[in-house]
Amino acid sequence: MSLTQPDEGIFVVFEGGDGVGKSTQTRLLADWLTQQGREVVVTLEPGGTELGAVLRDLVLNPKWGDVSPRAEALMYAADKAQHLYEVVLPALRRGAVVISDRYVDSMLAYQGAGRDLDADRVEQIARWATKDLLPDLTVLLDLDPELGVASIAQKDRLEGAGQQLHHRARQFFLDLAQRDPQHYLVLAARDPIEQIAAAVRGRLSSLLSAP
Repeated sequence: MSLTQPDEGIFVVFEGGDGVGKSTQTRLLADWLTQQGREVVVTLEPGGTELGAVLRDLVLNPKWGDVSPRAEALMYAADKAQHLYEVVLPALRRGAVVISDRYVDSMLAYQGAGRDLDADRVEQIARWATKDLLPDLTVLLDLDPELGVASIAQKDRLEGAGQQLHHRARQFFLDLAQRDPQHYLVLAARDPIEQIAAAVRGRLSSLLSAP
């Protein structure tokens, strides 16, 4: 259950593998919501705060070398805790629409399924870090990693972690969406950009108009 209340804001998250177009769709949705007169806060994980930017460098910059999967998971959890405290919850409480490029599902998919850590333990840590706050809507942009992350020329540490990790993560994203279709919208990432944007707007409209 989401912690957001009907008289508070709306929390929308874009998830999916690298190279699927989350940034483009985040921008298009934010522009549309702004035109509707809504306050919009666009953010991302990891890195949506000053502390998060440091943590983002630690988990993604290859210069730090081999990082323990458990240390990596804990740094992602710390980023989420600070992000929620500093950005997400204050914006929701004043009635804004918060759009985040990645959230808890990415930690579950990459650090749980991808790194082969205990998925239940990773989820416990992630949910504790984020006070069990669930998005009102998660848009999953689905794409075969061979067409997404594999096409990125200069990869960060996670992008370069191997195709098996990215295939496991993709399947876990899809499994999460299948478990809770009420709160997920799964779209093919290589559909036309405006077609994807229209589908997102259509799904979100019902949340915006809810009493």
